[in-house]
Amino acid sequence: MAKLAPLEEALLNGDSSVNNNSDPKTRENDNLTGYSNAGFFSILTFSWISPLISLGNEKALDHEDLPLLSINDSAYGIYPTFRNKLESECGSARRVTTLKLAKVLFLSTWQGILLSGLIAFLYACSSYVGPFLIDIFVQYLNGEHKFKNEGYILAMTFVAAKLVEFLSERHSMFMFQLVGVRMQSELVAMIYAKGLNLSSQSKDCHSAGEIINLMTVDAERIGEFSWYMHQPWLCVLQIALALLILYSSVGVASLAALAATVIVVLVNLPVASSQQKFQRKVMEFKDKRMKATSEILNNMRILKLQAWEMKFLSKIIELRKTEEIWIKKFLVGSVFIRFLFHNAPTCVAVVTFGTCVLVGIPLESGKVLSALATFRILQMPVNTLPDTISMIARTKVSLDRIASFLCLDELQTDVVEKLPWGSSDKAIELVDGNFSWDLSSSNATLKNINLTVFHGMRVAVCGTVGSGKSSLLSCIIGEVPKISGTLKICGTKAYVSQSPWIQSGKIEDNILFGKEMEREKYEKVLRDGRITQSGKYNEILKTGTDFMELVGAHKAALSSIKSLERRPTFKTSSTSKEETNSISDSELELNVENIYDQNDKSDDTVEPHGQLVQEEEREKGRVGFTVYWKYIITAYGGALVPFILLSQLLTVGLQVASNYWMTVATSVSETAEPAIGNFTLMVVYVALAIGSSIFTFSRAFLTVLAGYKTATILFNKMHLCVFRAPISFFDATPSGRILNRASTDQSKLDMDISNIGWAVTFNLVQLLGNIAVISQAVWQVFIILMPVMAACLWYQQYYSASARELARLVGTCQAPVIQHFSETISGSTTIRSFEQESRFNDINMKLIDRYSQPKLYSATAMEWLNFRLDILSTLTFAFCLVFLISFPNSMIAPGIAGLAVTYGLNLNALQANVVWFLCNLENKIISVERILQYTSLPSEAPLVIKDNQPDNSWPSSGDVHLRDLQVRYAPHLPIVLRGLTCTFTAGAKTGIVGRTGSGKTTLVQTLFRLIEPVAGHIVIDRINISLIGIHDLRSRLSIIPQDPTMFEGTVRANLDPLEEYTDEKIWEVLDLCQLGDEVRKKDGKLDSKGVTF
Repeated sequence: MAKLAPLEEALLNGDSSVNNNSDPKTRENDNLTGYSNAGFFSILTFSWISPLISLGNEKALDHEDLPLLSINDSAYGIYPTFRNKLESECGSARRVTTLKLAKVLFLSTWQGILLSGLIAFLYACSSYVGPFLIDIFVQYLNGEHKFKNEGYILAMTFVAAKLVEFLSERHSMFMFQLVGVRMQSELVAMIYAKGLNLSSQSKDCHSAGEIINLMTVDAERIGEFSWYMHQPWLCVLQIALALLILYSSVGVASLAALAATVIVVLVNLPVASSQQKFQRKVMEFKDKRMKATSEILNNMRILKLQAWEMKFLSKIIELRKTEEIWIKKFLVGSVFIRFLFHNAPTCVAVVTFGTCVLVGIPLESGKVLSALATFRILQMPVNTLPDTISMIARTKVSLDRIASFLCLDELQTDVVEKLPWGSSDKAIELVDGNFSWDLSSSNATLKNINLTVFHGMRVAVCGTVGSGKSSLLSCIIGEVPKISGTLKICGTKAYVSQSPWIQSGKIEDNILFGKEMEREKYEKVLRDGRITQSGKYNEILKTGTDFMELVGAHKAALSSIKSLERRPTFKTSSTSKEETNSISDSELELNVENIYDQNDKSDDTVEPHGQLVQEEEREKGRVGFTVYWKYIITAYGGALVPFILLSQLLTVGLQVASNYWMTVATSVSETAEPAIGNFTLMVVYVALAIGSSIFTFSRAFLTVLAGYKTATILFNKMHLCVFRAPISFFDATPSGRILNRASTDQSKLDMDISNIGWAVTFNLVQLLGNIAVISQAVWQVFIILMPVMAACLWYQQYYSASARELARLVGTCQAPVIQHFSETISGSTTIRSFEQESRFNDINMKLIDRYSQPKLYSATAMEWLNFRLDILSTLTFAFCLVFLISFPNSMIAPGIAGLAVTYGLNLNALQANVVWFLCNLENKIISVERILQYTSLPSEAPLVIKDNQPDNSWPSSGDVHLRDLQVRYAPHLPIVLRGLTCTFTAGAKTGIVGRTGSGKTTLVQTLFRLIEPVAGHIVIDRINISLIGIHDLRSRLSIIPQDPTMFEGTVRANLDPLEEYTDEKIWEVLDLCQLGDEVRKKDGKLDSKGVTF
């Protein structure tokens, strides 16, 4: 059996070896570190994730190191419940609405949503304890002691409230992520299952690229909405609590604060409505771009052979420009929203204090500080409100899109009546069958078909091109909608697709195709399928022979496995009448099976260890500084960076100055006389507030401008490099990896990374401002601040090693989900024919869980870090309180001490923000890292060499001379063509004959310079083709692809993508191909959609 070992090597990188919950080693790992098995204290402190973080400091984490998901968090456990609830709610898949889909999502995760809501409620209440106590604390420092040890009791209350606050915040964040992962898993599994059963008409309306967008962008966005789902009612609760505290501090002036808050919210409504429209348009044009990109990547070999790739690149760029119009509008709207809500607390403060002055309410420093602390906390819900409104709009769009997709037509389930095995002597019985690919069309595809095939019969369907051979076979396997008639099938069936299809995994897996291994039968398939005659797998790889040359054997293997069953079986395939004229019955079946076997595309980049497609490249260790630097200087050479930093410094500086001014300019108590008049007090405060607002706007605008420009430049650069990459890159790179970068990673560049990056510096500046204010009252804070900061840095470094690898695993584990779906869509007919839908759904759910694992544990690790940093910042805050209470009041002004406590209340939130944005940036910047990988791909030879361009008439005769030609597929592989010398005379019809792996395809690819020779040269009409541009070469040669391919667009665009020929010439070509009459029947003639053919 050793001789079969090479067949067990992975052909396409092993998605067939995904984690299984029954794996004992992994299960042991789950018992040690799993969330579901953790105790109360471990859950409370997130210690259950500590072993994983510790392991990440010892080695670069791999997926095998991650604990398994519990059944309640895995796609296996939650998808069946979600599907059943959706079917129960809607009755039929075609009756899904946005509201019903949202309802079922809620019902399927209601426990997590309810628990996270309760924890968020606790967080909201505890966060306002500090502002309520500040006025009491200032009066205590001013000498008003109401009972013994009042100061220490106040300090304990402050600290206890902070402990409850950060504990509830950390666990609410974790629960949000957990709910989000569950929702995303449910939706991706549902979209996949729907895509597997789409009718052909629905597939025409939704390409694989569009559906991939639903899985990668829309489903992920709905999952992320879990972070925002409680914000609407939390915002109302927090505003209500803020008004209560304000009423106790400033009386009826709190009504003015309420009015100002309501006005700010109302002003935002039309902007939010516009944002929803802009987001819908962004997704609409992103879908079009991804559809075109997916189509181009799947046919890149054809484009390069025809020298069309740059023309199709220009189409992608044009689609992107249209998408950018709406991205710009969305980003401008986000600037306005951020400006409005970042300044809302300041606006409310101005209105509140101004009302106090007008109605004669005295402003005391304690009450002012209590109000300022309230405004500062109120800033959080008010600042998240724009993101919440934007997210609601974006989520509504995503729900609409997914609900619309789920309503698409599926294949009819009643087309074929399956009879029990042995119940009839007829394998196929078709009576008065009428079928149509398009049920809305008045013309049926096949009319009044009657066919009977008995068991054991060998049948060939013959006919001219377009006569309906393939449609008949599609009817038999249930792919064409039935109008009328009966179709009965008795026995099993095997189906051989006209276009070669192979799934990722091992050769053995492709042969077995879900069947259990039976060694005797397996060896018979290898012999009968002639796979063993092609040579050992390693030898095949080393000679550069592409595995597609084994697809014929793969097809025969699939059929043979079924036919070896001791039950009646029939085969389906097609051949033309002309091809049957000179072949015997025994030869016909072989012809039928192998008619498309000669699709000789070559594997240019086979590695020595025997994988056609290698594992996706994943950087390890810290994200390099060069990635950040390249991102910063991409837009305008980094010229905007100093202006953004200056705007942030001035914004924070003016905010601190305004608060400091209100503290020192007001009296400590009612009996004290204010040093500054009310008019001067408000004029200075308003001036500082206006200055802060101006720089807030400039910061938001410049941030968006820099981010948009960077995203645009990197998009263009990546796509240019991908389209100019050699064909070996596409052979070794599944299209899902490229689509993942063009969709998910590009979306992060467009919308997220710039804002997150500059949020790090802004929160850092705010943190430094807070420390500066605290040190004015308690300089001794540096005694504890230094070791605390050192501990924070140590924790951050300890955490980062694991966080980086988890974030990278998130990126690399998403691509297999996309790739598997793309693969499934292309082979859906084969999958359904062999009734393998259940197995492929299982594989999909395993891949979803592999993606959910690092995503969930990455978020958990961040909460692990924030929990420990919160403890350290609370320790610093407690030290400040104890110091202020323990020292004589004369040393520190009560107002300044109260200001220090006010800023101390926000210390842990700012510290958590810095770490959260920093870690989130490091996670998101991986998208930049991944895109930059594709901006430095090796390129093909120049398209045109101006100094060495052939004449327009070249080649005039067509003499081809090969002189000592030597070719290899990669530098480390042996030479495939060894010193080949021959001549093809002009006008001669030459056929190249040879066994599999003999170099036929290699020679053709070398002629088109898809592979460059290492020695020797090819001369065509006295010109060495290696010395001219590849477009000059390929545009003068012609090749007919063996697989018929039509691109999205018109008939004219498919026949003449470069727009070089007149309509008369196009009609002439169509008539020569006997397609002219068919095109003339269409309403649009040459402008009719090519997909209808």
